[in-house]
This record gives sequence, C-alpha cells and structure tokens, in this order.
Amino acid sequence: MTEEQQKELGKILWAIADKLRGAMNADDFRDYMLSFLFLRYLSDNYEEAARKELGKEYPGPNGHITPLQRWYEENPDDVDEFEKLMRRRVHYVVKPDYLWGNIADMARRHKDELLDTLQDAFKHIEEESFGQSFQGLFSEINLASDKLGKVYTDRNKKLQEIISKIADGLSKFSSEEDALGDAYEYLIGQFAAGSGKKAGEFYTPQQVSDILSAVVTLDGQDPSLGKKNHLDSVLDFACGSGSLLLNVRNQITKDGGTIGRIYGQEKNITTYNLARMNMLLHGVKDSEFEIFHGDTLLNDWDKLREANPAKKPYFDAIVANPPFSYRWEPSDTVADDVRFKSHGLAPKSAADFAFLLHGFHYLSEQGTMAIILPHGVLFRGGAEATIRKKLLDDGHIDTVIGLPANLFYSTGIPVCILVLKKCKKPDDVLFINASGEDNFEKGKRQNQLLPDHIKKIVETYKHRKEEERYSKRVPIETIRDEHSYNLNITRYVSLTGAEEQIDLEEVHETLEAIELKISLARSKHNEFLKELGLPLLPGQTPKDI
Repeated sequence: MTEEQQKELGKILWAIADKLRGAMNADDFRDYMLSFLFLRYLSDNYEEAARKELGKEYPGPNGHITPLQRWYEENPDDVDEFEKLMRRRVHYVVKPDYLWGNIADMARRHKDELLDTLQDAFKHIEEESFGQSFQGLFSEINLASDKLGKVYTDRNKKLQEIISKIADGLSKFSSEEDALGDAYEYLIGQFAAGSGKKAGEFYTPQQVSDILSAVVTLDGQDPSLGKKNHLDSVLDFACGSGSLLLNVRNQITKDGGTIGRIYGQEKNITTYNLARMNMLLHGVKDSEFEIFHGDTLLNDWDKLREANPAKKPYFDAIVANPPFSYRWEPSDTVADDVRFKSHGLAPKSAADFAFLLHGFHYLSEQGTMAIILPHGVLFRGGAEATIRKKLLDDGHIDTVIGLPANLFYSTGIPVCILVLKKCKKPDDVLFINASGEDNFEKGKRQNQLLPDHIKKIVETYKHRKEEERYSKRVPIETIRDEHSYNLNITRYVSLTGAEEQIDLEEVHETLEAIELKISLARSKHNEFLKELGLPLLPGQTPKDI
C-alpha cells in the first residue's frame, strides 16, 4: 500500500469516527475505534498465517461462515495441534468465532448476540490468545457502558452501526500490517488534535518524533559516521501510545539494521493499552517488546530496580517526551535514590530533571538519550541549576536543540530537545536554534516542521556544523565562566542579525549636503514670494549654513 493510500485509509476511518461518535466522549470513542482496528489486524494476520500452514486444506468461503470456522468444524481432532503450531508461528491464536470476519458479518446481519460475542472475543484475546501475557488489554473498553446505550439492545445496535461502517471502510484497502498500523497512528494523531492539553499524555507529533529517532540511532561517539547497524535495546520511560519507540525501530530497520528489544513504561492505563496494541499492529511480536504499567518517578518497575550491578539494565537508545513541569512529591527516601543522589532532586514544582535523570541513569556507555523538555530547564535556578551544573561539568550534555512554538497539541510553548551521552568526545555543547521563521511552516492551529527543516536539524547535529543565527559549538569553559551554566539558547545563537556599522563622518557630510540643498531651494522660493508680496518661508539661508 502506498503512502497516499495509507493516508486515505486513515482519513476514511477518521470520517467514520467523526460521524458515528455522536454525543459520546471523544476519548471513549477513540478506544472503541482503535480496539476494533486492532481486532481486525489480529484476525487478518492469523488467518493469513493459517492459510499458509494449511495450504490446500484451507477451505474456501461458504456462506456466512469464515474459512477457518469451517476448517475447525471439519477437523475437531486436529485443532489442538494446529493451535500449538500457530503459537509457534505467530505467537497467538484467535478462535474462529472471534475473528473480525465473523464479528463484522454479525454486525451486518444485525445479530442480537453481537455485543456478547465481542465481549467474549476481548476476554479471549486478553486471557488465552497470547497465553495471558496481555491481561487487561481491553480493560478500558466497557461494552456495557451507558455511553453506548441505556439498554442492551441499544448498545448492540450502536455496535452494529460502528462495526459495519468500519468494515466497509477497511474493505477497500489492503490488510497489510503497515497499512493498519499507519491507520492506527493516523487516528491517534487525529484524536490527539482534538484533545488539547490531554494529548500530551499519549502523543508526540510525528515531526518531533522523527528528530529524536534520527538522533539516537546515529553513532553515539561520532554521529558523522552515520546510523548504527544494531541497537540491543531502546527505552521510552513515558511512552504514551508508543509512537516514539516505533519510530526508533523504523529508523533502524528501514536501512537493514536490527533492534534487540523495545521497552516502554506508561502510567496511564488507557494509554498503556494503546501502546501495547500499537506495537502488535506494527508487526512487533510480543516477545520483542515489553511495556510496563507504572509510575516512572517512583521507579516501580522491578526490572529497573535490579540491585545487582551485573544485572542492571542499560539501553543503547533512550527517547522520552515526559509531561512538562509535572508536580511531584520527592520524599527523603527518593533523595537517596541512586538515580538522583549524585545530582540532586528536582523541585516539587517541576519534575523535568527527575525524568531526565531517571532515563540517564539507565543509558549505556555508548548510548544516546534525547528528551523533550520545556525551555525552563535551560536557565531556571535553585535545585535545577545544581543539576544542570553537574551534568555540564561531567560532560554529559551534548546538544541543545530549540524548536519553534506551537508544535504540540498539549502546549503552545516552545520546547527544547536535550541530547545526553555518558562518553561524548567534543568538549563543547552544540546549540541549534531552529525556532526562526525560516525553519518551520506557520499553520493556523499548529506550526509544522517540514522534511527539509527536520533534515537540517539532524544534519547539523550529525556533523556538528556551525551556521550564523542557527547553530554554534560553545566550549564548556565559556558556558561555565561567562554564563554561569545558563543554557538559554539565545545567549549563544541569536536570531537577530548583527547591527549595521555606521560611519558617522560620512553620515554627517551627507546630512550637511542635504541641508544645503534644502536651504538653497527655500531661498529661491522666498524670492518669488517676496515679488508677490507673500509671507516668506522661515528657516536658514545658505549664508547661515
């Protein structure tokens, strides 16, 4: 499927969502819509694998019954072995009654048992399809909710309408994993656009995601060498719907590289489930990723609390878009936490540096971390100044990238990207000020970074290039001695041009010559006025100059 077709599919599904939502809360409807899309993907993928495994035994369509339903009915003694084989091949099974084809057919025929069947399907996927590794995947999908209707028949009718429309929209397009995955991403973006500040909980704009993904996949020691061939692991500790993680994976694999395992953490239960679905929809097997539901600042993921240094996890690439200036309650225990005790605690009013230090603690020696933060972290005083000083003195802040305002759905403020490394070569900090009007496209609601704008940022970082009013390499000594560890980008890369040098003597001579011309003209004019007996013009005469 071409990129244009993928966008068209996304637009069709969004039009369906916009039309059918009615009075339902947008976030609730988003979860229904995306869950149905996910079920369609699992079904298509499973049926295609079954078709390959069964070969000539795979039956053709027969009325309302799906081919796999027919095979199950005709071969009951072989079902267990078949499902064991499918678990090895695609890592999951879906009973024929719960396949999308059957669900969509029930919706089209207005079957009264559709709602019950759909509930059973979701339970089956959570508890049996993946061997219980996806418990709670549909925990926020309440098919008995009054939001769908006051009584069962109303809810069943609403689901019939939604599923039929989705099935019709999808029927015109390929069922390839990339197509459905991209449609899923498109819908997340569209729902985010209408969610205002809440969108920050689950969505990083693609254009910003592209920058972070490109940065962390380049060689850590010398980015000019190009992209890494392999990443053992990648982490996003505030992963939202998982788009940043998938973007890193795409950056590596599109050029033939490989990635070991993907890790994410997300506090919001609904968003956590979106991320797990998103991974599977993009063809990431359940054995290739791990998303944890928990509080990053409390560090309640056992995997990251490993006390044995030999078993402590480290990540080659870390990306994050944590909530800006998040209020938290650091305790005395947290002050002694290994993540913070060498640098200090971020203030209660803004956990920005707490998120940064959490991720940095798990960065591998040759890895790269890129994190989106508000500009305040660059210059605020107090505890944040102490943390900033420590990071700079230790040579861990590699690059500061300033982005234009109004790129995010969740805030209109300009943000920055901090790039950190544990073993960086240059003894300076690269500042990139990409907030100038020539470096983005102004939009009515949101500003946009076009491909050329993104490429310029990445190439500047990659080759550590300097350009007037865009980028500059600043020695640590200058930052320390002349700017007291202040990283405010405009101190180093101003967007205003240099003031034009003025030759005062030349200007003075020019003004005198102009004044003389004016005086001569006035004198001549006064002669005419005198002959006519009219009042003269006031002012200097040539002899007075």
